[in-house]
Amino acid sequence: MASNFGFEQIEDSQICVVMVGLPARGKSLIAQKIVRYLKWLSVNAKSFNVGSYRRADTPQPTADFFDTGNAEGERLRRAAAEAAVNDMLRWFEREGGHVGILDATNSTRTRRAWIEERCKAKGYDVMFVESKCDDEELIMNNILEVKTTSPDYVGQDPEVAARDFRNRIRNYEKVYETIDEPHLTYVKLINVSSQVIINQVSNYLQTRIIYFTMNLHITPRSIWLSRHGESEFNVLGKLGGDANLSPRGMAYAEALPKLVKDSVGDKDITLWTSTMKRTIQTAKHLTYPKKQWKALDELDAGVCDGLTYEEIEKKYPEDFRARDDDKYNYRYQGGESYRDVVIRLEPIIMEMERGSDIMVVTHQAILRCIYAYFMNVPQDQSPWMEIPLHTVIKLTPRAYGTQEERFKANIPAVSTFRAKYTSANMGGEAAVVDAERAQPPVAGAQANGVITINDDVEAAPQKVGAVSVVESLGLNGDTLVVE
Repeated sequence: MASNFGFEQIEDSQICVVMVGLPARGKSLIAQKIVRYLKWLSVNAKSFNVGSYRRADTPQPTADFFDTGNAEGERLRRAAAEAAVNDMLRWFEREGGHVGILDATNSTRTRRAWIEERCKAKGYDVMFVESKCDDEELIMNNILEVKTTSPDYVGQDPEVAARDFRNRIRNYEKVYETIDEPHLTYVKLINVSSQVIINQVSNYLQTRIIYFTMNLHITPRSIWLSRHGESEFNVLGKLGGDANLSPRGMAYAEALPKLVKDSVGDKDITLWTSTMKRTIQTAKHLTYPKKQWKALDELDAGVCDGLTYEEIEKKYPEDFRARDDDKYNYRYQGGESYRDVVIRLEPIIMEMERGSDIMVVTHQAILRCIYAYFMNVPQDQSPWMEIPLHTVIKLTPRAYGTQEERFKANIPAVSTFRAKYTSANMGGEAAVVDAERAQPPVAGAQANGVITINDDVEAAPQKVGAVSVVESLGLNGDTLVVE
């Protein structure tokens, strides 16, 4: 695991990341994104949302519950915080967690000191992530558009819910104390990273978390994903190579502009492809600004490049079985594993988080890894997902999950999906028939349908812009301000 993140000390790192901020400042969204990012990189991470603990006893409280003068409300909120902290500490101890995120307002110095004391008594590092926002328009938009659908307001009139939630915020504002404790390790994100203040960073994992949070893009946007059109190697059932598109693949390339236009509309998007011919040919008729990424090239099959699965099974039977046993970690002789692909895709993911509307035309294994990141698919399942040819997948990250839509072109193509522990001749017209009969993938959505993967997250203030900094901050405990 250590090699994934580029540092050998990961096994010894155990960090409690404490979210700080008033309601409707995007704390839970940031927390969930951090967890998803770290887990994608094989770092054991988990979020503990205090609101979920509180809802077990008080599912739909009014704003009065959060009044500082409400002794019973204070007792219940404290009990929820203690339960969350206790569970997090047990998780560190029993499951060997690396990054536990305590997701709550944690809005006073007293509460933060208590959390720090509890964690450090067990030997865990503590880092605070504060999201500050004083832009009233952003806050109100956030309340009206998202907070009224939170678990606290299910089934309530949106206007009444928004008014109650605004009163809740006012109750928190009475006691809120921004982080200024000089001895704490923290990153403070002001107005969605318009300004970033970093203090007392002491190790690489903390730096990576901070770098990721500084580059988060939380404005409304979508990401479009498509495999290249059917290639000549697809028709023959061969892996890898740099083949041209087949006639059906060319037809998909010609149909793609309309398929994309129906979904994109008049938005200005950026188009990314790999450096391989089949993706460049697929994107040929799209008129958006294009960029080629070597990191988007297909998984390197090494000595198996250009072979069919049947040929691999005959020539390398032990390798064939070993890959099916652990497809995520298996590395082709002279080639790559899915784990290797994830590492080289990290800069791509960072750019996608920072960017606006983006379309990516690339390869099956690459799309599996990207899709797994956004849809939170476990590592052991991601290499077995079916990402069909001649289909555009639209992902729209939202505060409470990622919405997915699929748009299928009416152009036949072979199926390149192989089930575990089976050999398959994936080429020829029989494969086209099989592809037409195939069931929709378990992890995805039916063509032109919608699926939403929900997370227990909080809405984030929305603001255009992102922060770009040097990847290795090298702060050594100093304070850095980025504007």
